[in-house]
Amino acid sequence: MRLTGMRAAAAVAAVTLLAAACGSSGGGTGTGGGNPTSGSTGGGGGTSAEPLKFGYVLPETGSLAYLGPPQIEAVKYAISLINKDGGVLGKQIGAPVGGDEADDQAIANQSADRVLAAGVNVIIGAAASGMSLAIIDKVTGAGVAQCSGSNTAPTFTDYKDNGLYYRTAPSDALQGPVLADTIVSDGHSQVAITARADDYGKGLADATAKALQNAGASVVLNETYDPKATDFNATVQNIVAKKPDAVVVIGFEEGKQIIQGLIEAGLTPQKVGMYGADGLRNADLAKLVSPNDPSKLAGFKGTAPASADNPDFIKNLKAFAPSLKEVQFAPQVFDCVNIMALAAEQAKSTKADDFKKVVNDITKGGEKCTSFADCKKLIDEGKDIDYDGASGPLDFTAAGEPGSASIEVYEFDKTGALKTVKTVQSKPTS
Repeated sequence: MRLTGMRAAAAVAAVTLLAAACGSSGGGTGTGGGNPTSGSTGGGGGTSAEPLKFGYVLPETGSLAYLGPPQIEAVKYAISLINKDGGVLGKQIGAPVGGDEADDQAIANQSADRVLAAGVNVIIGAAASGMSLAIIDKVTGAGVAQCSGSNTAPTFTDYKDNGLYYRTAPSDALQGPVLADTIVSDGHSQVAITARADDYGKGLADATAKALQNAGASVVLNETYDPKATDFNATVQNIVAKKPDAVVVIGFEEGKQIIQGLIEAGLTPQKVGMYGADGLRNADLAKLVSPNDPSKLAGFKGTAPASADNPDFIKNLKAFAPSLKEVQFAPQVFDCVNIMALAAEQAKSTKADDFKKVVNDITKGGEKCTSFADCKKLIDEGKDIDYDGASGPLDFTAAGEPGSASIEVYEFDKTGALKTVKTVQSKPTS
């Protein structure tokens, strides 16, 4: 999630920004809805007769608070449109029950407890992969579906989640190769990587390192740092000592301190390749790194999950929530809500253990539709649907995650402005 102004979010994010799971040995089978056992298993998640109820665990405070508004408003916006079109199974969805993840596992768990106690069927979030990992067992163990729009850590693909965890953001296993290709295409071959010591950071760092090595580049350093540290001098010195011709910083807000240290040490984006990912894709990053001279970040590049070119969605979301300044991961979160609602319609039940059986199928293989209203009409006609959302085609795998991804390559220009260089389609290599 990416850092916006954030996998940053992510993610992200988520990321995540910034990240879906396989069969468990004790209850449930599968990942993100992959081949679950037939029949309802009881437990949490409501009954078929109850209105569908959403909750969320997203950052409202803490260092990732900038990830919260676009995702929270996307949840509310999606629900408003669903209700406008008659609700789910003929019943209106109430206001979502909110909880703060706060970039703190203890607080995220407390929020999950409170949201679960409200009797929700679905929890949207968390934004950060690490925060989702902190609550996933509790949420899915309660028979409640969890969907994140900004989790990108590869860990989730094979996580034992009772078939109840999903994500609309792609795994970093898809982003890493694009980041590596960008670095190699720029002519670099001696690459140092430093990343947050969490699932997001380690997952993307390893995916990038593997792809770099496969492309013939040398990874002279691949280390992690404590994101809660107050001093990153040792991290900077470790990088400088390796004399790289390119540096990758995989972090969130704290990453700016590492970038500042590298620039002070002479490793500027103009002298060596300097790269980030979704966690540092922030339109204000240049000003955060160098308030008096944003041009110091000129040439800094990175990659991040991209959304479909959907200006109407962005326009309508901002009309719904005029105070929004960023919309990062909003399309993916919007899609989470729609997918869960459509699955309930398809299964004719708001109980997660019932509708988990159809989640993956409604994102692929049927008649294409792009809104809840249009998809619901097809379901009512007895047709199979293929929901292509605000973030683009999803085509969930058995792990309940996108089978391919659009990855943006971004760059900061000489004025410190963030620009999109290109968008690349990425698919699994194995």
